[in-house]
Amino acid sequence: MAQPNFKSDVEAVDALAKAYQDLRAEIGKVIVGQEDVVKNVLISMFANGHSLLVGVPGLAKTLLVSTISEVLDLDFKRIQFTPDLMPTDITGSEILNDQKKFDFAEGPIFANIVLADEINRTPPKTQAALLEAMQERSVTVNGVRHLLPSPFFVLATQNPIEQEGTYPLPEAQLDRFMFNIPLDYPTYEQELAVVKGTTGVSKSELKTILTGEEIVYFQQLVRKIPVSDNVVEYAVGLVSKTRPNTERATANVNDYISWGAGPRASQYLVLGAKCHAAISGKYSPDIEDVQAIAKYVLRHRIVRNYKAEAEGITEEHVIEALF
Repeated sequence: MAQPNFKSDVEAVDALAKAYQDLRAEIGKVIVGQEDVVKNVLISMFANGHSLLVGVPGLAKTLLVSTISEVLDLDFKRIQFTPDLMPTDITGSEILNDQKKFDFAEGPIFANIVLADEINRTPPKTQAALLEAMQERSVTVNGVRHLLPSPFFVLATQNPIEQEGTYPLPEAQLDRFMFNIPLDYPTYEQELAVVKGTTGVSKSELKTILTGEEIVYFQQLVRKIPVSDNVVEYAVGLVSKTRPNTERATANVNDYISWGAGPRASQYLVLGAKCHAAISGKYSPDIEDVQAIAKYVLRHRIVRNYKAEAEGITEEHVIEALF
């Protein structure tokens, strides 16, 4: 399909809001509940960012990602991270052909949506293979750079409870994720609906809502959305408050945080706020849009100290106190 052609950016933002509602409705045929999770994954996609989904097994993380790829008509690949996974298992490798020359065989990273399942189960060397892909949208094998398809999203999952045999993601890798999205257990009513819907023979037929070209168009549109100086100042001020022992740090941050968020957090706060405003039917973000996505941007970018852990103070407690 050709790129959309709208008479004005206002009409295009209206179309983005409508596409978002259609996506929510279509995904809702398969995914029961998890409204905030679906919303934030879609925001990160329209803002051209990656998301880390954190939750215990059985909360439909993998199903959510495959469902999103289906309604977006995108190429989807899943990589199951294990302790013996090698970097070339992700990026691909060069193989000797019949003419005694090397051909590059693409790895599973060459897809529009890549599900990095249980990303903390593989050693740092293999985790690092994703770093270039996530930031540069390319991979380098034997000195040759290979561009990844566009659009390109990494949606990674992480199990927060099993620590044995896991390798925590380093801060540099966590910082590549726009959002860190927690998944909670469903309510009793939602679980009833899940069990009824998944233990019979009926299967939901999903419609394609957007193509890859349309997503790229909307990503560019989100960047064009105007934002006032006071909203940018609020976002940057919020991030600077998370840095302990600096001029803007709050007492809470000095007490409980050992490391604060970097400038990428400020960038993602503004981009996320723009997208949150657009899907809410607004043409410019305000401070409420920044606050709506702040905890998903900041929770993996601040590091608690021993005092916070001893007193049961979570990252969310510290972030909410900043408002």
